[in-house]
Amino acid sequence: MRRPILSAQFPGPNAARMIAEQERLLSPSSTRDYPLVVESGEGCWITDVDGNQFLDFCAGIAVCTTGHCHPHVVQAITQQSKKLIHMSGTDFYYGPQGEMAQKLEKHIKLTGGLRAFFTNSGTETIEAAIKLARYATRRPHLIAFDGAFHGRSLGALSLTNSKVIQRRGFGPLLPEVSHIPYPGRTGISVEDTFGELEKLFKRRVDPSQVAAIFVEPIQGEGGYLIPPPSFLPRLRQVCDQHGILLVADEVQSGMGRTGKFCAMEHWHVEPDIVCLAKGIASGLPLGAMVARANLMQWPPGSHGSTFGGNPVACAAGVATIELLESGLLEHTAAMGEVLHKALREVMGGAPLVSEVRGLGLMVAIDLPDNATRNVLLHDCFHRGLILLGAGDRSIRLCPPLIVNEEEIHLATEILAASLVEIGQRPAQAA
Repeated sequence: MRRPILSAQFPGPNAARMIAEQERLLSPSSTRDYPLVVESGEGCWITDVDGNQFLDFCAGIAVCTTGHCHPHVVQAITQQSKKLIHMSGTDFYYGPQGEMAQKLEKHIKLTGGLRAFFTNSGTETIEAAIKLARYATRRPHLIAFDGAFHGRSLGALSLTNSKVIQRRGFGPLLPEVSHIPYPGRTGISVEDTFGELEKLFKRRVDPSQVAAIFVEPIQGEGGYLIPPPSFLPRLRQVCDQHGILLVADEVQSGMGRTGKFCAMEHWHVEPDIVCLAKGIASGLPLGAMVARANLMQWPPGSHGSTFGGNPVACAAGVATIELLESGLLEHTAAMGEVLHKALREVMGGAPLVSEVRGLGLMVAIDLPDNATRNVLLHDCFHRGLILLGAGDRSIRLCPPLIVNEEEIHLATEILAASLVEIGQRPAQAA
């Protein structure tokens, strides 16, 4: 079985030189969890510029759905790039954009059919949804949830309520936005959430002025939090009662990540608008705002994008969905069960882990505090396993959907070894 290959020095000489140069030239606003300079990737493995090889359980923050450089996706990109690289979809028609829309229509069932608007990212998709919701309802107000992450442009950032660093210094943000508690967060029940929503409707905002409620079916950056079973169906009922649009932010949870095409399917809830990005094109920049056809009635020129729906990105998106259709969804559900079982076994021997949760290959574990979480991330990196944090004290495991059982057991083996060592450190220091 393949295992990480690591030199004694981190970062290596090539990585150290490149990091120093990029630190000089690039914006300091980017976060860098590790001194990692990636050279290449294949499947669930990446190689850095010094030849070190790592098992990747973050997949570019859940972007590399089908793994790094999947041959089917690479072939689609290569073939399309030889024919047409760009011809703005705002102004012209071309095949790949229509093919991608047809694929989405096949897998996202909205009453009355759907229309799609293509973007370059999750943030742009949320921005498009904000504009459409206000345009279609002629209402100004938007509601989102505590712990939410919807993006970093000013509209999406106004909905985001995850970390103060993301908002500090950028005000004033979009007006007419409110936040309520997300059930599943510590101490927050479904009744608490809807109690706060009712207070909002009574004291601050008449529901007739609310255009949309934006919700992540599973909170991503907020900690991979799964809400109680009654939450999303009840949210749908409230939206129906008041004529409010329900917008599902499936940027991280969609495209098969949970074992279904969209996470909302687990609760049998149909949103009015679905926002997709991240894993939609296995690494190429693409997003899609999908809405009920009767909602997307804005006229030509009311919204557009120079690069959204780029032919090469759409070709990669079609290839990605073809792989999901060829058994990858079922594989994700099966591997999710393997990962959950392996992590529960790790939890049994590691008192530092207080919870394992998730759906499919969107999984998190909780640690005692933020400091312990960060120590574990770096320790696993130096053992050859790439992970990312989420929330205040969680670690997310979102490997490429092609991950196999051997790679899952290797990842949990590394994680377990790291937890044991970290758990022993205070005793050693004493």
